Amino acid sequence: MAKTSFTDEDDALLAELGVEVEVKSAGNRTPREERIIAGFEDIERFFEQHGRAPMHGEDRDIFERLYAVRLDRIRDSEECRAVLADKDKHGHGLLTGEPITAVNELDNLDDDALLSELGVLDSGENDITKLTYVKSRAEIKAAEEVAKRTPCLDFDTFKPLFAKVQEELASGIRLTRKFQDDALIRQGDFFILGGQKVYVAEIGVEFIAEYGRPDRRLRVIYDNGTESDILMRSLQRALNRDETSRRIIDTFAGPLFSNVTEDGDRETGTIYVLRSKSDHPLIKEHRDVIHKIGVTSGSIEKRIINAKLDPTFLMAEVEIVASYELSNINQVKLENLIHRFFEPAKLDIEIMDRFGNPVVPREWFLVPLHIIDEAIEKIRDGSIVNFRYDPVLGKIIE
Repeated sequence: MAKTSFTDEDDALLAELGVEVEVKSAGNRTPREERIIAGFEDIERFFEQHGRAPMHGEDRDIFERLYAVRLDRIRDSEECRAVLADKDKHGHGLLTGEPITAVNELDNLDDDALLSELGVLDSGENDITKLTYVKSRAEIKAAEEVAKRTPCLDFDTFKPLFAKVQEELASGIRLTRKFQDDALIRQGDFFILGGQKVYVAEIGVEFIAEYGRPDRRLRVIYDNGTESDILMRSLQRALNRDETSRRIIDTFAGPLFSNVTEDGDRETGTIYVLRSKSDHPLIKEHRDVIHKIGVTSGSIEKRIINAKLDPTFLMAEVEIVASYELSNINQVKLENLIHRFFEPAKLDIEIMDRFGNPVVPREWFLVPLHIIDEAIEKIRDGSIVNFRYDPVLGKIIE
């Protein structure tokens, strides 16, 4: 398809390849020369970003393949080479490089087939100059990502999570914030994308993707009962593109509490950390790392006075190992925040109450005391939203 000059059809084709059709001439250059220069600058930007010339290949991005076609045609055109003689400003040698033409690739397609690859809607006519619409790259990417969604076969597992997060948004326990460009995405994160709630259920092992960039495969669940195995960078792009996208976060700003109550503060409660004196085998074996974390507006001592009769306290006496006074804080929101943070280390135990009924106590966690102290410090300085607790490593990690 090499040509020595550009016809009107070539002008239209250049426009569909991403080169502006309506370009004001600068100095003594013609509009056609300006379009040729603009097309070459697109290729140079690709080279700057990826460190190489665009290449053909079925596994390549459609726009890289189109840039490869454009570069072949520029190299084959004496007119283009003359216009661009002094434009290889970065010394990449793009104009003099080896041909990159591939057999059975886009450069071997006729104009109609090439435009079809670009995603042009069928206008009912074959006239290349009467195009009605060309999909943008963002729309093509978005369509690809939506197309990958499949029914979530175990959605019953995730449905309560979406219901809970909606309740927490309504009650003010959670808020939404604009997604920051390419911000960190973590397992357990919730987002709003395209009007849907999105839950990051799983994050795969990091790998090096094309162009040497790290990426991860995610399992993402949507509130309409579908899921996808989208790449992290693809989800970031989708969130970046959507002007209404939001990250769903815990409510919390500024210092939440202090061990010292200053004048003018209104004390509203206390975080308490308890250790059980139960003779249950599991408790005895891990007593030093099994703790109950709660919040009370009254006296801790009064709260635990009947611990041995209360399944909440494992039907046994307890000891207070740490406490933190709260000032001007919503204790319900804070308690929910702490419990969600340590959810991965929640103690799974069933005991019998004094009537012989099985009970699964809440608010007990397999977490060392120093980790609880560290979490509270991060709550104090407001950085807790950037961390999570890893029970396998036994650490709070970013």
